Amino acid sequence: MALLRLEVADRVALLTLNDPDRRNVVSHALNAELAAAMDDLEARDDVGALVVTGAGKAFCAGADLDDLSGASSPEELEAIYAGFLRVADSPLPTVAAVNGPAVGAGMNMALACDVIVAGASARFDTRFMQIGIHPGGGHTWRLRRITDHQTAMALVVFGQVVDGARAAEIGLAWSCVADGELLDAARAVAAGAAAAPPDLVRRTKATIASLGAVDSGAEAVAVELEPQFESMGQPAFTELLARLKAKISSKG
Repeated sequence: MALLRLEVADRVALLTLNDPDRRNVVSHALNAELAAAMDDLEARDDVGALVVTGAGKAFCAGADLDDLSGASSPEELEAIYAGFLRVADSPLPTVAAVNGPAVGAGMNMALACDVIVAGASARFDTRFMQIGIHPGGGHTWRLRRITDHQTAMALVVFGQVVDGARAAEIGLAWSCVADGELLDAARAVAAGAAAAPPDLVRRTKATIASLGAVDSGAEAVAVELEPQFESMGQPAFTELLARLKAKISSKG
C-alpha cells in the first residue's frame, strides 16, 4: 500500500499520510515516499501550495518505534527526521490540516508546515519527555518560534496536551474548525498562496524565513528592497498597475 495519497485541484495539492492502521507513523518508508512526492510537487506547474493531513483518526502518531530504537548513531537518528524536514525545507507554502493526534515526531510534521489549521479533534502532544527521550528534529526550536517560552515549557517539559481549540488560543494553530470543515478550511488557506505568482510566493516565503537574523528596521528594509524592486518589473504587478490606471482614467 502506498503510504501517501495525492490529489491536486485548483493549484492546491492535498498530500495525505496514508498508514491509518498505524496512525500514520513516521517511518523510513514514509520518509522516502515523502521526499519523492515533494520533489515532484515542487517541479509541477499546476501546484502552488500544499496541504498535509492524515488518513483515519490520527494526523501522525510519531516515529516508528522500531526505527527509533534501531538508531545506533546520531546520523541514523537524524534519518528519522528526513520526511518532515523535507516539508520544512520546501519553497512551497504549506498548510498542516491536523485531523487528530499529532504526537512527538508527528507534531514535528505539523510544525514543519507554514500554517497549522486544526480540527476540533486535533491533539498536540510533544510526548518526548514522557517516553524518556530528549526532544529532537528541531522540535523545541520550531515550537518556540511560533509560541512563547511558557507555552513551550508547558507542552514539552510539563507534558501538557492541548486540543485544537486551545492550540488556536495559544498560537500553536492558526485556527480551529469543526472536523467536517477541516480540509475545506485548510484548502481555502492554501488557495490564497496558490493564487499568487509562484516565484513571488517562494521569494516571500524565503524572506520571512530569514527574518530571525534581522535585528533592526533598517536591516529589514534592506532585506526586502531588492526582491520588492524585482517584483515590480514582473507581469503580475505591471498588468495590475495598468488595469488600475485604466480604471482611474475611465472615472476621470
